[in-house]
Amino acid sequence: MDKTHLVDEITGHRRMRRNRKADWTRRLVQENRLTVDDLIWPIFIVPGTGIVDPITAMPGVNRMSVDKAVEAVKEAADLGIPAIATFPDIEMELRDETGSNSLVANNLINQATAAFKKAVPNIGVITDVALDPFTSHGHDGILRDGIIVNDETVDQIVRAAVMQADAGADIIAPSEMMDGRIGAIRRGLDASGHQDVGIMSYATKFSSGFYGPYREAINTSGLLKGDKNSYYISPANGTEAVRDAALDVEEGADMLMVKPGIAYLDICWRIKEAFGLPVFAYQVSGEYTQIKAAAMNGWIDGDRIMMETLLCFKRAGCDGILSYFAMDVARKLAKNG
Repeated sequence: MDKTHLVDEITGHRRMRRNRKADWTRRLVQENRLTVDDLIWPIFIVPGTGIVDPITAMPGVNRMSVDKAVEAVKEAADLGIPAIATFPDIEMELRDETGSNSLVANNLINQATAAFKKAVPNIGVITDVALDPFTSHGHDGILRDGIIVNDETVDQIVRAAVMQADAGADIIAPSEMMDGRIGAIRRGLDASGHQDVGIMSYATKFSSGFYGPYREAINTSGLLKGDKNSYYISPANGTEAVRDAALDVEEGADMLMVKPGIAYLDICWRIKEAFGLPVFAYQVSGEYTQIKAAAMNGWIDGDRIMMETLLCFKRAGCDGILSYFAMDVARKLAKNG
């Protein structure tokens, strides 16, 4: 008996490989695409001038003084990257129990924002109001008697958010996971005349081991007292994450973020399906470092995995990705034209 006939009887003449047979057909039916418009580039800022300081735990990523960061941001804009997200590594002597430097109008993060908006006005600037870069204990909020106090922290980050908007921030992205922060920030921004400044909520930020290299980058890893389990979401809890996102939507978030990224694609999909708002994933430092380290050892094709992981975020419903690979991806996309 004709073997092809037997296969057709089994498949009912449905052959999935027909659409995979050639490059042109694969391109024609491709469901998701990664473009430069999907990229947000996180960058680390340090005090001083002329500084480009490599981060050991994140090969290829540097801390930069504002002047050097301006040069890098100009290149990012030329490549078509829509937005950057800034994170400061301030002097240790400026860090204290309450993170008071977050309330200094010309602090490092606000200096950087003002410089970027002056030099590169066509790129979006996203800033975080979490207190961990500013505290002496490494926590995202104010620490009182061993407890991260919620409402006092929210009051402070609202004031910091207004200052960041005053400096030119286009989107405030609060990552500290305090209850009620989105509504409070929205009210604070509106009352200060910043109705057009958006809020990208770190709606589902998990208590993850993937953040380690980031904490080296902003010099908090040696400061952290205890852990962040009392305010970040447990990696075991998907439904709780969706509930967190729902509250942020109710309070006025314009966009939602999932952090970390690749291990939480199910959360990306669930909140996109549930709310329909723009959803972003943060491919965090540990994800980046895993790929870089394996590629540097010749164990994987680094470029291929880089592109594959970002495409997976798109498949999971993300409208964009914060990634330390953003510049490499943008150059690759430009080259492939």
